[in-house]
Amino acid sequence: MNILGISGSLRAASFNTALLHAAQELAPASMNIDIHRLHDLPLFNQDVEEQGDPAPVTALKQAIDAADGLLLACPEYNGGISGVLKNAIDWASRTGRDRKTPALTGKIVCIMGASPGITGTVRAQDALRLVLRRAGAQTEPQGEVLVFQAHTKIVEGRLTDERTRDALSRHLQSYATRLAALRS
Repeated sequence: MNILGISGSLRAASFNTALLHAAQELAPASMNIDIHRLHDLPLFNQDVEEQGDPAPVTALKQAIDAADGLLLACPEYNGGISGVLKNAIDWASRTGRDRKTPALTGKIVCIMGASPGITGTVRAQDALRLVLRRAGAQTEPQGEVLVFQAHTKIVEGRLTDERTRDALSRHLQSYATRLAALRS
């Protein structure tokens, strides 16, 4: 199964992007995770949308269409979702001029997140679930991956904490099992 991974952080040394790379490494054999960067995605603007989706928006929507599911690595900024991730969801929740259905409609989304704080990204993940439901996506109810004190577990861009690696591996296996059940 093909999974589209998206990090809600643009930072070069992002803990959440590192978490996505760890997910690629730890994914079950049946799962391939491709990471889609949001660096060139413009801010949502309906005036721009009415002229036709910009190329980075079209690429995002096509990547979502091609994926069996989404894996979102959600940072927590001021107790909520990063503007980068919210902006991507806003674009992907729209039909634009060339679509009948938004790219997110019916997509099964798995959420995880890493933060230097002691609560991980629990508030941002809760907010993200609400936004995704409004956008027509389905969030997986299985346990959360909340990597707290990420600066102690992700070293030089690599998830080194074995307990967290095991939890992430189990989380991805659960997600793969859920997706396989839905497809059959």
